Amino acid sequence: MPVILSKPNGKRGSVAKSDAHNLLERLRKHEESVLRFAHDPHVAFTNNRAERDLRMAKVKQKVSGCFRSKIYAQAYCRISSYLQTMANKGINPLIAIQMALNGDIGSLGGV
Repeated sequence: MPVILSKPNGKRGSVAKSDAHNLLERLRKHEESVLRFAHDPHVAFTNNRAERDLRMAKVKQKVSGCFRSKIYAQAYCRISSYLQTMANKGINPLIAIQMALNGDIGSLGGV
């Protein structure tokens, strides 16, 4: 186990731990979950997709400062979710918007 340095005299607070020590503690604490993806095929190897899905909403929030009302925030999330779903199905966003405006969404079956 990585060595933790002792606290110098007269200093308050906890001693900073090394990155290696923090990683080791985290792996021990979450031992059951670390390799869950290897046993359960429904668990993704990383959470990158979830992070990518949230990234644009956070960028929008940071650029504008905030959503002006809950209704607009919900509308943004709904439209963004629809476009991400269509992109995951391999459909161009502009075509997806045309389909939504023309009411052709049902032809995809379950979108």
